[in-house]
Amino acid sequence: MPPITRVLDAPIRRRGLAALAGALLPAPAVLAQGSGTFPNRPIRVVIAFAAGGNSDTMVRMIQPRLSEFLGQNVVVENRTGAGGALAAGQIAAAPADGHTLLFDAASFVIAQFIQRNLPFDYERDFMPVGMVAEVPYILAVTNATGITDLKGYLDFAKASRDPIPYGSPGVGNIGHLAGALLAHRSGTKMEHIPYRGGAEVARDLAAGTLPSGYLSANSLHPVLEAGKARPIALTSGERRGGIEGVPTIAESGFPGFDLTSWNAMFCRAGTPEPIWRRLEEAVNFATKDEDIRRRLGAMGAVAVSAEADRLGERLTRERLMLRGLMQDTGISFG
Repeated sequence: MPPITRVLDAPIRRRGLAALAGALLPAPAVLAQGSGTFPNRPIRVVIAFAAGGNSDTMVRMIQPRLSEFLGQNVVVENRTGAGGALAAGQIAAAPADGHTLLFDAASFVIAQFIQRNLPFDYERDFMPVGMVAEVPYILAVTNATGITDLKGYLDFAKASRDPIPYGSPGVGNIGHLAGALLAHRSGTKMEHIPYRGGAEVARDLAAGTLPSGYLSANSLHPVLEAGKARPIALTSGERRGGIEGVPTIAESGFPGFDLTSWNAMFCRAGTPEPIWRRLEEAVNFATKDEDIRRRLGAMGAVAVSAEADRLGERLTRERLMLRGLMQDTGISFG
């Protein structure tokens, strides 16, 4: 099996999609002119997640640096609903002039596999500006299981008559996919339990009502500090952005296992290249700031270079990987 690369974090909810279709105007014609005096007014960044969450915290962290580099105010707007499709729809219907951007997570890739009747196309209507950070997930178990490592976890799963439950922050989330892939590669039966967020997964791990779960270090830390759960493996291909001393699933017997969430900036397809590249430079300026890198690290995230071209290649790989995972495991997001 080829190396599996980083995927996804949130489902598209079917409610609200009818309203989305009615609210969106047809996509305007692509602008032909160059950058001119870009930006000549405030930049609007639409985020697909609610205020106070990891993604919201991240974009507001880089907001002042983006504004400093671009010489214009950067306004962040939370637009939740339909698993990110309401936010994405606003950018898909905006002029391709770089003044309206989308800040999204790895769920950007899975959206097209969950809802195929959107009035826009994730592959056609967006251009990658650049990655901001990667967020490895952690497989943790409640202390009541007595499990101390991945081998013990899989032995426990194989010995159980029923599939071992594992929680994650939602259908199609990185944790959901990691559990499905681990079950497939280890030949064990596991049952996905979707939650509304990592904090809820952590809560049930602490209470002992959920034997295992996949969540970010930021969500898991309070439970670990309380001594209520144990981290046993990272979903990333390398030890990064997690908890010191915790091995990866890849090095614990499953080479090539690499599922990592991420956050990135996107603009409207057809944005002139000078504008697109200036936005890429602005994101790089923000993520190279040492204070921002430190604060991202405290969240369990790893700052990365924007590199729009590389992000585009990654999106292509992840869509292909996801199609293969769905075919191999029968996993469904509907």
